[in-house]
Amino acid sequence: MQSHDKQMPIMEHLIELRNRLTWAVLALFITFGVCYYFVEDIYGFLVQPLAEIMGPDRRMIYTALTEVFFTYVKVSFFAACFVSAPVFLGQFWAFVAPGLYKNERSAFMPFIFATPILFLMGGALVYYLIMPLAWKFFLSFEQAGGGSNLAIQLEAKVGEYLSLVMKLIFAFGLCFQLPVLLTLMARAGIVTADGLARRRKYAIVIAFGFAAVLTPPDLISQIGLGIPIIILYEISIIMARISERKRAKAAADDDADEDDETDSDDDDGEAEAGTAVATAQDGVDAQGEAAASYDDGQTSLTRSSDDEGDAPKLSGPSNNDDGEDDFNNAR
Repeated sequence: MQSHDKQMPIMEHLIELRNRLTWAVLALFITFGVCYYFVEDIYGFLVQPLAEIMGPDRRMIYTALTEVFFTYVKVSFFAACFVSAPVFLGQFWAFVAPGLYKNERSAFMPFIFATPILFLMGGALVYYLIMPLAWKFFLSFEQAGGGSNLAIQLEAKVGEYLSLVMKLIFAFGLCFQLPVLLTLMARAGIVTADGLARRRKYAIVIAFGFAAVLTPPDLISQIGLGIPIIILYEISIIMARISERKRAKAAADDDADEDDETDSDDDDGEAEAGTAVATAQDGVDAQGEAAASYDDGQTSLTRSSDDEGDAPKLSGPSNNDDGEDDFNNAR
């Protein structure tokens, strides 16, 4: 029974995780079907930067029978992942949020919304700025034939073009997640703003090396990705400083609360000490009253014993045995 009670919460979490994943996968399949229905329009949107440069009289080719079909499947899946990303993030947040404290939920909530927005900004940058410049650079190598020279003309393949576009969009989208990653690491105390600032020169080299690996081998794409990474790195330093200030302020507030609790405990201790002193004083007063009543009893006893004689004496008890008995009785 005890082992069953321990396993029940784990099973409930696994069941909830299964349900969340089911909804996410279902949303992906539904959006995939919708995107495949409009796949020609989506692919035309991706080809538009190249079409504007090449002109309407140019064409794209495919050399394998299944190339266009699988290219359309990739386009549909790529678009479905992008469209269903909010559903996946929502299900992920619904699964994780109940296990977080209120301050942790308020801290992580902005990053859940910032992740798809930054990815969209990276994709928009590569689509509207980098791709037109890069395609114009690559098309500059075309040559018109004349005399003994053969013409050099681009015949872009459908699958290769899609692979290049997806690579660029994913590279820029992932690089735009740099502020989210570094800010979360700063909140966790893994990195600091001063440490990031000291390593700025290394970050610049790594940024351009990363851009050289992810982008095509042209200077425009590499600079177009390297400079945004450096700008995002500087934004990450600013966000890390803000996070550190908030964490320091929260720690100061916690220390102030602890000091207030300590002062209240000291006040309670002083009150308890005063109560103990008052109790002891009451005990001393009670002992004094008891002693006074004893003296009055002795005096009255002496007077009553002396009244039997001719003259009263106030000298205290006599030294005989009766006086000692009376003293013991009175005591």
